[in-house]
Amino acid sequence: MTGEATTDTERSRIPRRRDVAPTSQVRVLVAVGTDKHPFDRLVDWLARWHAETAAMVELTLQHGHTRAPAVPGAVPFLGHAALQEAMSDADLVVCHGGPATILEARRHGHLPVVVPRDPACGEHVDDHQQRFARRLGVAGVVALCETRAALYDALDAGLKDPSRYAVAADPEADRAQRAAVARVGAIVEDLVARAARRPPRWRSWARRRRAAGEPR
Repeated sequence: MTGEATTDTERSRIPRRRDVAPTSQVRVLVAVGTDKHPFDRLVDWLARWHAETAAMVELTLQHGHTRAPAVPGAVPFLGHAALQEAMSDADLVVCHGGPATILEARRHGHLPVVVPRDPACGEHVDDHQQRFARRLGVAGVVALCETRAALYDALDAGLKDPSRYAVAADPEADRAQRAAVARVGAIVEDLVARAARRPPRWRSWARRRRAAGEPR
């Protein structure tokens, strides 16, 4: 500790500690990111859940390239400043398995409820979000939900007690953890980029046969 007063500029960079949710409505932010693949599964799950809980929830649903759901608070994209404000105001954050979104949620004092994109459903190019989110789930960095039932259980628990999904919004104390998550995210993204540039195995096999003078 230096004992120096925190300046207004420095203070503005530090997310506020999570407040207790108001008694009227719980503010829920859902963010699917900017990936070009639709995430109908998560958006549909949230729309159905909201139909049963609308009186208790103030919802902001950033749906990206997914078709717009018929719920209040649906918006395709949020700019950086708008997303920071939404995360700061939210009581609960639900998001996809993107490293940047997860880190921002934790920076704002949330234990994010994470539903990773599933390539089998056409939600991403591969399973790196699932592998990444599972590792963070085991470490307790996120609340991992890979089924509708698990998501609804987490959301219902959050409505009853939002503090269950709150963490200390202290950039200094969380710096090492955030750096580790960022490194894993960078590694995953690099592997995905390399895989996208790599030719299919059958092409590599054909090239080796041609180089060896073998007939096709």
